[in-house]
Amino acid sequence: MILPSKECPTSASQLSEVELIAAAQAGRQDAFAEIVERHSGTVYNLALRMMNDPQEAEDVLQETFISAFRALDRFQGRSQLSTWLYRIAYNAALMRLRKRRVPVESLDKVRETEDGELMPPRQLVDWTALPDELLLSQEFRGKLDTALASLPESLRSVFVLRDIEGLSTTETAAVLGLTETNTKVRLHRARLALRERLTTYLTPSLAEVRPVIAYAGVGAGR
Repeated sequence: MILPSKECPTSASQLSEVELIAAAQAGRQDAFAEIVERHSGTVYNLALRMMNDPQEAEDVLQETFISAFRALDRFQGRSQLSTWLYRIAYNAALMRLRKRRVPVESLDKVRETEDGELMPPRQLVDWTALPDELLLSQEFRGKLDTALASLPESLRSVFVLRDIEGLSTTETAAVLGLTETNTKVRLHRARLALRERLTTYLTPSLAEVRPVIAYAGVGAGR
């Protein structure tokens, strides 16, 4: 007598995100392990830029997935899984920053008028005039990370999520618990503050580019 063979479950790595979540919620450990595999890199990147410390970023990463595992049965798919995980990671990082009991505001914070209007920086470098080789260099990324770490948490988090991790304005607002309007305002302030902090580093490179632009006649007679 030949017994019917039992159909083997599809490998977790081959499941779509919706199928993966359902499988993990049904108790498949390999499905949750696949969720960790797919999202640990981006969660760690967020944690590292929030904490500016690799060990603390590892701790935030671990706390994020422990919390996600415990709350997975309550995830209803109203947002993307990545957005939900970012939210958990952001809260975990924020709690750690508050426990440090040290100011997270930079001494060279974004300047405002008495009316709350954002003052223009002393200098601004037009990044669009800079060569891609510079903006993609390891040295520039190091300078950017340093400048990013000096920003207040409220500005740093929105810049990391929107401009580095590539979340939409809507997704970023959901992670941070802000309105889309407030998200846009914070992003504008973060970009402006970073440009001012990086001006000293970028100005010499811009000075080298300008003669080339002038020689090529770019903008002449326009």
